[in-house]
Amino acid sequence: MDDESNLIARDIEAYLERHQHKTLLRFITCGSVDDGKSTLIGRLLYESHLVFEDHLAQLKSDSAKVGTQGTDMDFALLLDGLTAEREQGITIDVAYRFFSTERRKFIVADTPGHEQYTRNMVTGASTAEAAILMVDARKGVLTQTRRHSYLVSLLGIRHVLVAINKMDLVGYSQEIFSAIEQEYRDFAVRIGLQNVTFLPVSALKGDNITALSPLLAWYQGPTLMEYLETVPVGDDTAQSAFRMSVQWVNRPNLDFRGFAGRVVGGSIHPGDAIRVLPAGTTSTVKRIVTMDGDLEVAVAGQSITLTFTDEIDASRGDLICAADSPAEVADQFEAHIVWMHEDEMLPGRPYWLKIGTRTVGASIAPPKYRVDVNSLDHLAANTLQMNEIGVCNLSLDRPIPFDPYEANRDTGGFILIDKLTQNTVGAGLLHFALRRAHNIHWQDVAVNREARSSMSGHKPGVLWFTGLSGSGKSTIANIVESKLHALGVRTYLLDGDNVRHGLNRDLGFTDADRVENIRRVAEVAALMVDAGLVVLVAFISPFRAERELARSRVEDGEFFEIFVDTPLAVAEARDVKGLYAKARAGQLKNFTGIDSPYEAPESPEIRVDTASISSEAAADAIIDLLRARGTIR
Repeated sequence: MDDESNLIARDIEAYLERHQHKTLLRFITCGSVDDGKSTLIGRLLYESHLVFEDHLAQLKSDSAKVGTQGTDMDFALLLDGLTAEREQGITIDVAYRFFSTERRKFIVADTPGHEQYTRNMVTGASTAEAAILMVDARKGVLTQTRRHSYLVSLLGIRHVLVAINKMDLVGYSQEIFSAIEQEYRDFAVRIGLQNVTFLPVSALKGDNITALSPLLAWYQGPTLMEYLETVPVGDDTAQSAFRMSVQWVNRPNLDFRGFAGRVVGGSIHPGDAIRVLPAGTTSTVKRIVTMDGDLEVAVAGQSITLTFTDEIDASRGDLICAADSPAEVADQFEAHIVWMHEDEMLPGRPYWLKIGTRTVGASIAPPKYRVDVNSLDHLAANTLQMNEIGVCNLSLDRPIPFDPYEANRDTGGFILIDKLTQNTVGAGLLHFALRRAHNIHWQDVAVNREARSSMSGHKPGVLWFTGLSGSGKSTIANIVESKLHALGVRTYLLDGDNVRHGLNRDLGFTDADRVENIRRVAEVAALMVDAGLVVLVAFISPFRAERELARSRVEDGEFFEIFVDTPLAVAEARDVKGLYAKARAGQLKNFTGIDSPYEAPESPEIRVDTASISSEAAADAIIDLLRARGTIR
């Protein structure tokens, strides 16, 4: 650091030139709660003279107010900035810090140790190339140690330093260190971690942080700083095939059209042949354009704009690949999923899947299994709860270009987003395309939906009746079907109870089962619409997401959401089937309106207030709507 300070004072341009060409290491600290992750990084910055004087003065002041080390400085406060973190003495959010030494630049993500914040750890690890896994020498390898180790392996972090901390509290015992090392090595073999280094440290005292401690004379390996400055960086991505996701099409004037994005694999030169996926069009690179001028080569990590010798069609989300080693294209996959939301994963529910710069619709099948991170056993599961990890099949609404995650983290990693709340609910890693994705194709048929509809004399459509149990959905749907039948309209009524006698007899009433119940019915309704029918669907269908899924399965103008709006008190007073009484008595669990939510439609095609009009009048209003929309004459 002194050499750099002297160079800054003597020749700032020479310093900036040297700094620009340093390698960059992104790494994380992880492990169980209170293992000393924040203290380790804080001490590293302090011992390396990387804390400015004003920050050091503030640290002394903060340590006296909220520190956990008595009169000593609490180095964790350099990382733990949230009020809740300082009050509880734990890390909650991911804290990023940038620093540099004479040999390398660093970005460290200090991640939480508590199981509740595992999702935050996944966020920090997603871009890391190395991991410092903390172990409290007094406690040894814990469940959360194994959880974070499994995630580190799963996320493709190749280099792991196991820092066995608080050696000062166990008398700097080599025997304790060796026992923990052996236990961890056995676990590392089982999860496929190969490049593992072990380091005895005392983060609080500074032992083995930047200099070897005489109190640990039996250890002769690298210090923490030596390890960070010498661990290999970026080798895998640089040697992989060329990949660049199109971020945007750069068209400042009529004479220039380029495709901007970040290189996430390999390298590219002018004259190289490329292929744009998923379309499969090919061309040759003409120029590599940057703000600083054209390049002769661009490598992984650089943001560039490519121009081609041919006018080809490409847009945001497309993947530009080396022509001789393109990515695969598919719409069905097997993947590892880490669930990150308080609400459980609901198989069959439509989510957004974001991979690279492309966002598509996705549906998740029930897990093949859930992983017990302690034993690594594969456990049966119907869904995934927060922080659980499982293997599932995914179906997308369109094909995407991808690489297996183990080949390229950027083109094989994705996040899942709730369509309604826009919250990120999960993260995943693609394994491979399902064979059936390549073997199943749409078969052209001679008689199409238009031909079937022309014979019917009316347009097809879905009348989706939704509302609480006892609201009158089935009654009104029956009357509407009778009136349509009298008018010569070809119809079919799918009633919630009737369908559960056959198609959905295997489903219960959990949220996951309700989602699957509606998914199946939505697919059946779509087939009936394709057959030219007007389909009446009378289901509680409590969740907006599944009703939107049903709407998406047919064409615009063919879906009519009919909200049978009956107050809970009125519906419960009717209680024709005695279900509310059972629910109130605790004999019927997950009953909508009592202990399971109902999400009322926000913009239905028609709202029927059964508290103010009769079922007959409601049916007439629905018939009038169908006439007005041109579904029937």
